[in-house]
Amino acid sequence: MVKDPSDFEIQYIKGVGPRRALLFGRLGIRTLRDAFYYLPCRYEDRSNIKKISDLKYGEAETVSGKVVSAGIIKLPRRNLRIFELTVSDGSGLLKGKWFNQPFMKKNFMAGDEVLLCGTVRRNSYYGTGFEMDNPEYEIMNDDDDPLIHTNRIVPVYRVTSGLSVRQMRSIMFTVINNHAGEVSDTMPPELLAKYSLPGLSESLSRVHFPDTQADTGLLNRGRSDYHRRLSFEELFMFELGLAAVKRETVSERGIAFTSGGGLLKKLLSMLPFQLTLSQERVFREILEDMKKPYPMNRLIQGDVGCGKTVVALMAMMVAAECGYQSALMAPTEILAEQHFINIHEIVEALGLNVCLLTGSSRERPLAGIASGDIRIVVGTHALIQEGVTFKNLGFAVIDEQHRFGVMQRALLRKKALNPDILVMTATPIPRTLALTLYGDLDYSVIDELPPGRRPVKTILSQAKQKESIYRLIRDEVGKGRQVYVVYPVIEESEKTDLRSATIGKSGFEKVFPEFRTGLIHGRMKPLEREQIMASFKAGGIDILVSTTVIEVGVDIPNATLMIIIHAERFGLSQLHQLRGRIGRGSHESCCVLLAYGPYGNEAGRRLDIMVESNDGFRIAEEDLDIRGPGEFFGTRQAGMPDLKIANIVRDAALVNDARQEAFALSERDPGLKGYPLLRGSLERFWKGKIEIFKTG
Repeated sequence: MVKDPSDFEIQYIKGVGPRRALLFGRLGIRTLRDAFYYLPCRYEDRSNIKKISDLKYGEAETVSGKVVSAGIIKLPRRNLRIFELTVSDGSGLLKGKWFNQPFMKKNFMAGDEVLLCGTVRRNSYYGTGFEMDNPEYEIMNDDDDPLIHTNRIVPVYRVTSGLSVRQMRSIMFTVINNHAGEVSDTMPPELLAKYSLPGLSESLSRVHFPDTQADTGLLNRGRSDYHRRLSFEELFMFELGLAAVKRETVSERGIAFTSGGGLLKKLLSMLPFQLTLSQERVFREILEDMKKPYPMNRLIQGDVGCGKTVVALMAMMVAAECGYQSALMAPTEILAEQHFINIHEIVEALGLNVCLLTGSSRERPLAGIASGDIRIVVGTHALIQEGVTFKNLGFAVIDEQHRFGVMQRALLRKKALNPDILVMTATPIPRTLALTLYGDLDYSVIDELPPGRRPVKTILSQAKQKESIYRLIRDEVGKGRQVYVVYPVIEESEKTDLRSATIGKSGFEKVFPEFRTGLIHGRMKPLEREQIMASFKAGGIDILVSTTVIEVGVDIPNATLMIIIHAERFGLSQLHQLRGRIGRGSHESCCVLLAYGPYGNEAGRRLDIMVESNDGFRIAEEDLDIRGPGEFFGTRQAGMPDLKIANIVRDAALVNDARQEAFALSERDPGLKGYPLLRGSLERFWKGKIEIFKTG
């Protein structure tokens, strides 16, 4: 492949050099292409620099002036030091104040020309005079180009220690001014025309250094035409890769399962409940896939307690009847253990051998797996790594898919006979996000809870209301019901002020000596945890004090009350998962969120949403909105390119368009023979993370 000009190393750009290249490397910028796509984090309109005398209180303003004085003010009673900068532009004085940042004094000298941006406020002591708290600032040098730093809409970049925003902006100006015109636009021209998208060179230029008349609001929301163009391209490349993965999967030979249904009928007869219509529909979709002669790749999505595992178990019975082994992979040992606890009794009652295989498993029945004697293996993803050989793995279930990536699924297919893969997630994911992250999978939703389930009532409570919580516990246990009390940590620590499960258990034993109190946490051995959960299920424990180890676990229909201690410290998705442990029977259930103040706006918003809604999809959308797509999944998708520009929430409409166009193009021209430049871009975008994009 001909070397692309965008691969030119950043250190050879004017103003960078070897030392600064290391700083740029910290930001992920090593080449011109990296710099092109390192977009400003925000924009400031400095085309309207105000005179100090014309400032208005409460307005966000930009001023330019000379430093009159710079000093430290000490407030001894509050142990607070304020760095105060006084600036004059000839029309008046403005003070900039930075709290507990005395080191800033060395940055300024009397006579320096500076630019300050911030919200103007009144001096609270004198009642008059203009001030800004913690304003953005830049020191103007004589050799500064005013076309870059002032009198325009100015880009502001995230930087690292040793690199100032001004230095970064000057270098980016050089990059864009000298090199943006050299980039090849590899997007199909017909798509640019269809969606009225500007060219690549123009988009890069205007997204970094916008025209003065541009809408700053649109720029800051990432919704300018130029942002839209770059987001569409990134999503299109992402979806084009997923379309190619899906095509390759469909072209591979798989197992065409046929089943008489004996084991499946037995399983259904043993279930103490009727399947919902939603479960039946999703199982039919799975069964249709299993009958086809190429590997199934399907995602089941559904809220907590909707019965995904039962549907997966039904599919495993079909595989077992056809003589194949099944595997159930979970991302953590605790989740794997919970699945094993849930299914092993029923599976063994059907005459099938099942085992648990995790890193800490004492028994490692590798011979039984290799011989095919063990028909179902439950474990972490370690079960597809070295040393574990299946006789004939034909069906694999991956739980909580967002912690596994495309590459793990590809590895799983190669480890076995191209098994059918069923992916489950108990994290309800908005459709747009699911299509982006799981674009190579078919998609099923269980959108119905089992009959008789009542919504869980959720109450927000403060620490001073403990007596009313004790009354609730006494009432529920008095009715013969059971209680979960969930703590964020196992033991007290000097590093945190959080209440702990071990001390909590002792406290509940003192308050309720007449009740049986148990403790369960992640440091216990798997067998010990299983015994405690079995005792709780059998009614031998009234109050179970736990950590989040019970986030996914055994159904206890008789557990009707959950108290979550330090609820303000838990994530929204985690709170919803925990709440899903109760409300599993026909009795009315209640979840108490016990919060310890003061807590921030985000924590308050999470708690309010939990009180307002039981709808997992709404909660997921709020969670996504609060945390953003990257944080929403905790860890980045293994084997997936990062989305640097597109935002799946903001760009929901673009996701659908990009996906539709990518899959249509992949269908028309699978090898992209008519688009050689696009294919080169695709290879670079996926960087060999998927084998079909490796050249040679």
